[in-house]
Amino acid sequence: MHTYLQRCLDSVDTAIRPMTEHELTIRRGGKWSAAEIIEHLALAYGGTAKMLERLSGQLSVERIRPTAKQRVITTLVVELGYFPPGRQAPEFTKPTGINAHDAVAAFRTNLHKMDEALDKCERRFGKTAIISRHPILGPLSIRQWRRFHWVHTRHHAKQLLALRGGVSSAAAS
Repeated sequence: MHTYLQRCLDSVDTAIRPMTEHELTIRRGGKWSAAEIIEHLALAYGGTAKMLERLSGQLSVERIRPTAKQRVITTLVVELGYFPPGRQAPEFTKPTGINAHDAVAAFRTNLHKMDEALDKCERRFGKTAIISRHPILGPLSIRQWRRFHWVHTRHHAKQLLALRGGVSSAAAS
């Protein structure tokens, strides 16, 4: 697995390792539960994997030029690692409420599928080819897709750690 995607796996595993299946489903303050965050990541990885699998069958990729705004946002998120808080998730990545066990399984499966699809596109088109559009960031290269998913996962891993802390402090009371 590519380094950035291995970091995704490791950060989520570390954050949820001590949590029970019940603790993964606890919601606080109208926010997503840990299981919902993990399902959201699984849906994001799965969406990227499907898009890349379709592209890998093409002979070439369309040359897409990012707008000035997209270049600025991509620089902030992908290159500088800043993930702005409070953004609404794209509709196709919003959790549907599957159980915690299935969310964790889908997270792992879709991460591996995305890694394989990225590798396949990289072999076909090269690491720096701009291959597809992110719904907010615009066109990204293979390297940028990997880095984006690491930055996005790191953002949610921090939330998972905070939820884990809230679970353990609630259990202590």
